[in-house]
Amino acid sequence: MRIVDHESQPNEEWRAGVLTRMYVSAITGAAQLCVFEQWCEPDKGAPTHLHAVEEVLTVLEGQAEIWIEEERAAMSARQSVVVPAGRRHGFRNTGASTLHVRATLAAPIFEATFDDRNELTRRWVPQRRASGG
Repeated sequence: MRIVDHESQPNEEWRAGVLTRMYVSAITGAAQLCVFEQWCEPDKGAPTHLHAVEEVLTVLEGQAEIWIEEERAAMSARQSVVVPAGRRHGFRNTGASTLHVRATLAAPIFEATFDDRNELTRRWVPQRRASGG
């Protein structure tokens, strides 16, 4: 059994105004899941993109607008949406305070292809850290 200490996992700035902390992935021993949280400043979030796998997005704090293809909806804390594999989607913070979201993907790594050509296709594979014992 492996216990993952989330407090020791670093936050990364994936884009201006968006901090990300990867919790569970291939590096922590997951074979089929990637779980991370993001903290988004007002009007920031994830631009339109897609994954080859299903994703669940959950708002933990704040207000968000989410879209899947052409459908848009408002979300608030304690609400989730299932994004089908291969569907273009994104979200942004519509509130005045920080938006806190959790994402769960049905793959052990994060891979996304973005509509915005200024966003690079992202394949997130964490660097292994030396084991302390």
